Order: sequence, then C-alpha cells, then structure tokens
Amino acid sequence: MSRVRRGLGVIADYLRSAPGTYVWLTILFFTTVALHHMSPEFEKEFLRQHSTNIHELSQNPVRVLITSAMWIDSGRWLPYAALYTLFHAQAERWLGTLRWLAVCAAAHVLATLISELALLMAINNGHAPPSAVNTLDIGVSYALAGVMAVLTYRIAPPWRYAYLVFLAVVYAVPLVTARTFTDFGHVLSALIGLACYPLVRGRGRAWRPRGALSVPRG
Repeated sequence: MSRVRRGLGVIADYLRSAPGTYVWLTILFFTTVALHHMSPEFEKEFLRQHSTNIHELSQNPVRVLITSAMWIDSGRWLPYAALYTLFHAQAERWLGTLRWLAVCAAAHVLATLISELALLMAINNGHAPPSAVNTLDIGVSYALAGVMAVLTYRIAPPWRYAYLVFLAVVYAVPLVTARTFTDFGHVLSALIGLACYPLVRGRGRAWRPRGALSVPRG
C-alpha cells in the first residue's frame, strides 16, 4: 500500500506541475464523451457551429476561437492524452503556465485567422468552392503544433536539428503532398511556435538527451 501511495503521489505531483495542460485535457475528455452521445447529424451541425470556419468567424469570432479549442472532432481522446503529456506538459513545466498559454493562444489564433483568410482568397479567386466557408475547422492541433515547435529551444544542439527534421516531416511533408488549408495552418502554427523564442529566454539550459533520464525542469 505504501508503494501505491507513493506512486499516486508522484502522479499527483506531475499533474500539478502542469495544471493548464491537464485542466484542458479534462475539458476535452468531457466534451469527447458528450460527442459520443450525439447523433451523427446533430454532431456535425454542432461542430460546424463551434468551428472556426469563415462563416462562424465572421459572425462570432471570439466565441468560436475559444470553443473550437475545446472539442476533438476525431472522437478519440486517448491519443491526445499521450500527446498532451509528451509535449504540452513538458512545455508548461519549462515555460510556466502563462508563457505556455501564450504560445498556445498565438499558434491557435494566428494560424486559424491566416489560414482562413487564405481560404477566403481562394474562394474569391475561384480556386475553392463557395461551400468552403462552412468547412469544419475544429480541434486543438494548431496549439499542439506551436508547442511542439517552441520545444525546439528546449533541446541542445545537435539534437535540436534532428528534432527540427522531425517537425518538418510531421508538418511540412503533408502540406507538400496533400496541400490542404489545414496542413497550411499546421505549418503556420509551427512557424509561430518557433517565433516565440523571446518567451524561452531565461528558462534554464537546454536539455541534452545523452545520459538524461527525463526532461529537467527549467
């Protein structure tokens, strides 16, 4: 029993070290459960109304920019629990909650607005159908891409460059092969995360993977 208590204590301490990450993840858990109780038709319309598509941004920009980050359209929560622990929690522990949140907000808001503006231009130029103004654009992937990118500065060279290659494979390759506006948004998010370098100053020495058992705190 003492080992169980110690184990639970370690888990609790870890969760408390990244409160923003796990509060957000808890919200996503409950909203994902809610989606599973909706009919397919209602779910589609509900997500559209909470989507950062062109129509909703023109009507309720602040509301949809916030609510779109509270839903996962895939309906699968566990993969995001792993990704949040691997990337968001590490970034929050390193940067602190306010700086981590600033990176998330910048990536989510700016990438959304720029990619939707690009889509609007494509519609006006006849390169995308008018119905694209109601395209479903919901989820947390832009903030995740920004956080993954800002973690580049947490890793010491030369491993940093290998991590940059990893980011390029994850985000740039789909843009080249699929060329969707969502892929464009992901690349923008990663670039925004890299542009958040001023927020990482004074947050401790970079992590050197060799001989390290875990990511140290800043």
